[in-house]
Amino acid sequence: MHLQWLNDVLVLLEEGNLSRAAARRNITQPAFSRRIRGFEEWLGVDVLERGTNRVEISRALLSNEGEIRALISRLRELRTRIGHFDETRATVEIAAQHAATCSAFPDMALRARSRFPGIQFRIRAANLSDCVSMFLRGDTSMLLCYETEGVGTLQFGPDIHRGLWENDFLIPVVGGALRYNVRDNGLVPPDTPAIVYPDDSYFGQVLQNSQRAFGFAGSDMNVFCMTAFSSGARELVLRGLGVGWLPFSMVHSEVESGALISLAHQYGREPLMVVVYANRKFEMAKTLQDLWTKVT
Repeated sequence: MHLQWLNDVLVLLEEGNLSRAAARRNITQPAFSRRIRGFEEWLGVDVLERGTNRVEISRALLSNEGEIRALISRLRELRTRIGHFDETRATVEIAAQHAATCSAFPDMALRARSRFPGIQFRIRAANLSDCVSMFLRGDTSMLLCYETEGVGTLQFGPDIHRGLWENDFLIPVVGGALRYNVRDNGLVPPDTPAIVYPDDSYFGQVLQNSQRAFGFAGSDMNVFCMTAFSSGARELVLRGLGVGWLPFSMVHSEVESGALISLAHQYGREPLMVVVYANRKFEMAKTLQDLWTKVT
């Protein structure tokens, strides 16, 4: 099917007459009639009702003039997008853990924009299991997440490569009025409220595997709130509602300013890796991974 056929049909609808339509298209009437016949053969339906001394446009064609106009517009737009495609202005979809979206992605985005000023991102933030599902379904071409040596790396097919963005770690912090409960030895009273992660969350599994104080719900601690969202936990900790374990990259400014006090010297810290998985079949995903990480 040729785009010129659709343009012919549209002119025919506007003029309502073969002779006038042929004149507008700057061809003879027999040549114009042959092009309309070619459209009919492709369509498999006659759009002209041909009589002995008359030719009329079918009601089926007349009733679909709006659809023909819309189709021509979409085809022209498609031709323009393909002909003027600029990969650096592409939209890249990334499945990202909530915590990584807040702690790591802003710096990654700045680096990407310095190289590709027109790039756009769509971040699909979710828990790790949901992020992996989106990535496996092909909803996104990249996956941004945390990993630890204790939990292990994710396993994908040969087209999926893994890269390390940076090393991070979970630390216990306290803020608000609870800062004044920190003793000289760096400990807090055992009944201090805690903001903990659910057992089925990634950080919850990490802290439970290491049996970290104030880190998970399965102990005798005073749990004030349970949430899988690190950004929400950070706000609760800042307001002095409990001790919470958070990625250092998310709270380093508050620790430096004194708004939060790190308890890592007494309660330890959990090493983390911020990693980026990319489907290397997508050129922009491959390019960004090479920009951001050391591929492993």
